[in-house]
Amino acid sequence: MRSGAKIAIVGGVFVVVASGVGYGGYNLWNGITGGTGGTGTQSGVEAKRTGPVTSEEVTGTAGDFLAAWAGGEPERAAQLTNNPVEAGPALAGFGEEAKVSAATITPGPATGSTVPFTVKATVTYKGVSKPWTYASRLTVVRGLTTGRPLVDWQPAVLHPRLTKGASIRTGGARTGGIQAVDHKGRVLTAEKYPSLGPVLEQLRERYGATTGGKPGIEVFVDPGVEGAPATTLLTLDKGEPGKLRTTIDADVQAAAEKAVARYGKASVVAIQPSTGAVRAVANSPAGGFNTAFSGAKAPGSTLKIVTAALLLEKGLVRADQVTECPPEAMYHGRTIENLKRFSLTGATFAESFARSCNTAFIKKIDDVGDDSALAREAKEVFGIGLDWQTGIPSVDGSVPEATGGAAAEQYIGQGTVTMNPLNVASITATAKDGRFRQPYLVAEDLDDREFARAERRLPDSVARHLRDMMRRTATSGTGADAMASVGGDKGAKTGSAEVDGQQVSDSWFTGFAGDLAAASFVEGGGHGGDAAGPVVAQVLKAG
Repeated sequence: MRSGAKIAIVGGVFVVVASGVGYGGYNLWNGITGGTGGTGTQSGVEAKRTGPVTSEEVTGTAGDFLAAWAGGEPERAAQLTNNPVEAGPALAGFGEEAKVSAATITPGPATGSTVPFTVKATVTYKGVSKPWTYASRLTVVRGLTTGRPLVDWQPAVLHPRLTKGASIRTGGARTGGIQAVDHKGRVLTAEKYPSLGPVLEQLRERYGATTGGKPGIEVFVDPGVEGAPATTLLTLDKGEPGKLRTTIDADVQAAAEKAVARYGKASVVAIQPSTGAVRAVANSPAGGFNTAFSGAKAPGSTLKIVTAALLLEKGLVRADQVTECPPEAMYHGRTIENLKRFSLTGATFAESFARSCNTAFIKKIDDVGDDSALAREAKEVFGIGLDWQTGIPSVDGSVPEATGGAAAEQYIGQGTVTMNPLNVASITATAKDGRFRQPYLVAEDLDDREFARAERRLPDSVARHLRDMMRRTATSGTGADAMASVGGDKGAKTGSAEVDGQQVSDSWFTGFAGDLAAASFVEGGGHGGDAAGPVVAQVLKAG
């Protein structure tokens, strides 16, 4: 036992109490030595044990390890693991770098060889103290060479957010806090808008040092990688936040949060076409991966906006021109079918677009004469694949050059094409405004970012035809039911994307109303108008 520590009995439970040195306070159910633990010997040399660890070895080894850790004995605790070289410094850092001044560790019942436990610690830094509670777990294994039961060392034993190479530290925050506000000055918080939690943290990491705020004091995970963001575990002192104006609209954001919450996995983004300002970004589940900005999924027929622009620019179709729409079409050995093999007779291209006729698009590939033309259209006109500088990390969509059957799949948003709601909302915004305006969350002049610029804008006639075809989709096509409650000038495009190994297709929908464009993705939602459509409609009505 560490010098200065003594054994006491509190309420019938053994407790390690550190006196004057280090920190302590470990609640044991089998006593300080781990009861019948297998880490010591009773006489002479104990024979090497084999086979799975026993329940007594699990509780005993866990007890010894946690007692040493809580008692401020990192060296002894490390020797009870199967990797003392890595465990020792990590455990020592719990007091030295994380600034834990006291700790009580309470184990729960073992499940097999795994023991969960709760850490109740006190962190003290520059005269500021605050309690810190979290749960973790450890697993006991048999040592390969000694046969002794040992704690299987993983950084997550110390804290579940730790990974290899990372460490827990307490000190001044890397950046000051921020008070994010929407474009009208209304305060945005993760409590009120859960989907903004990860977004606000990314904005704080990037702009906290430039908004005039005073850094607070935090317990954080240092990832050990230069440039990688830290993860805050506990805030001792919030400091003084600086104000950061974003492009978010609080009303649209509230509608977006509510709309996606109906689904297990869904996301939506809303953009102002005339500026590129992002008015809302929401995900379900909230607070996790930002699928809305960083996802990469096949967008289905929503990409036909880009394909239609290509065909219109090349003069191969007109909105009022009759276009073939057979049940199926083949290109380089790849057969593409319409939903339930429907066909249209004497239909115009505008009607084929509104009814989402796949074959009307596939029948035109031969006339284009260049399988890679779609990739260039996506990049040069719609900005897909350029280096978007939104203010937080984002994935800018991908339409790689393809040939043959793979090119045919791209024409209808399948195959190698990947998008997220940010990309698809931007495509709709470009169609609505006539030119690509890079989406952004904070102003370009706030830092040294340079917005992406497309090489050329849509010809006025092409943009007009696109908008008219999207209007037709929203009023009498596949998007009519979803957009029925949206008033004013409106347009839409539905999409459903088939995914390998997934019985129900992903649902996509994009639309515009006035000076707002939005796109939504619902995993496994089926037809675009059924799941993603109502999400987009709810967001557009809030704008």
